[in-house]
Amino acid sequence: MGYSSTVFRQLLTMIPRKQFAEAVSASGADRYTKHFTAWNQFTVNLYAQASGKKSLRDIETGLRVQQSSWHHLDLKNISRSQLSYVNGRRSYQLVQSIFQRLLVRCAEVAPKSQLTKKWPLKILDSTLVHLCLSVFPWAKYRKKKGALKIHTLLDAQGTIPSFIVVTDGKQHDVRVAKRIDWSLSPDSILVMDKAYIDFEWFHDLHSRGITFVTRAKDNMNIEVLRQQPESNNPNVIADRDVILSWATTFKNYPNRLRLVTWHDTQQDKTYTFMTNNFKLSAQTVADIYRERWDIENFFKWIKQNLKIKTFLGTSINAVMTQIWTAMVYYLLLAYIKYQTRYAYHLLHFTRVIREALFHRTDIIHLLKLAFGNGK
Repeated sequence: MGYSSTVFRQLLTMIPRKQFAEAVSASGADRYTKHFTAWNQFTVNLYAQASGKKSLRDIETGLRVQQSSWHHLDLKNISRSQLSYVNGRRSYQLVQSIFQRLLVRCAEVAPKSQLTKKWPLKILDSTLVHLCLSVFPWAKYRKKKGALKIHTLLDAQGTIPSFIVVTDGKQHDVRVAKRIDWSLSPDSILVMDKAYIDFEWFHDLHSRGITFVTRAKDNMNIEVLRQQPESNNPNVIADRDVILSWATTFKNYPNRLRLVTWHDTQQDKTYTFMTNNFKLSAQTVADIYRERWDIENFFKWIKQNLKIKTFLGTSINAVMTQIWTAMVYYLLLAYIKYQTRYAYHLLHFTRVIREALFHRTDIIHLLKLAFGNGK
């Protein structure tokens, strides 16, 4: 990468072209294609994400203004009707496969916290993206409302999404969690909120050697077996070994559970955490659950800074293509940040990239720029 290349071209060179070509060949994405190839489509969609374009017309106009740079992008022509056509018909699974390939590379350079140095810590949650039902009739959510739901398994190491499933808004979180193979290793710690409490699923996780940490429901019927040794930590209100006392729930989960009642002095709130791990300290259990807020921040960030709330097409395939392209762009930014140990927030870097997209300057040079404190 040198100063003869635009910033956008440098972003594209981070996509493994050989693997992209292999994915295209395996999927037949370029079958019967004469002009607007799968790579052209990906290039234009990535440009839309990086530049924050809101419509097909904006994309077409923006790229035509930069036509002198097209030879760097392998583009020969661009029209909004062409882009609309391929986004609706060329399978989104091609971009999804590129995301999976980039994820491996990004995970290798992601920074580790004190918790993720010891255990593979994963955070499971979902977020709703509201849609107009009359425009997206396939995304029924309520009687007169539409929505899709993005179910995400976030790797706490680097705050990167390691698994994403997109469903209609009616899908219940735990039903999706139970039917998906999240590829969790036996030593993993999975943290989630109360919406995922399902003791049959928890028993499956437990039998696979996976630790789960969540918040206990207030109406749980339990029988206390014993108290854990008294802690010197003043935040620990109680630490108990329990079993479920209802016949149905006990049948689904016949093992012991641990309930840690913890007082958060910063928020002046008391929480009761539930886990199947009896070796972790109460402090560590509370710290693990606190990591769950990373996924809330992740959802907030992608909704504010990526194009996943307004869509360029109305079909399922067009929407999914846009979501997966957004996730690829997020991984690209995260990879650059982690590889270069960029000191500023990702939001700051995103703004810099957007403004300098077709400048012929080295991305590393951009990283050295400081606007105010940038944090």
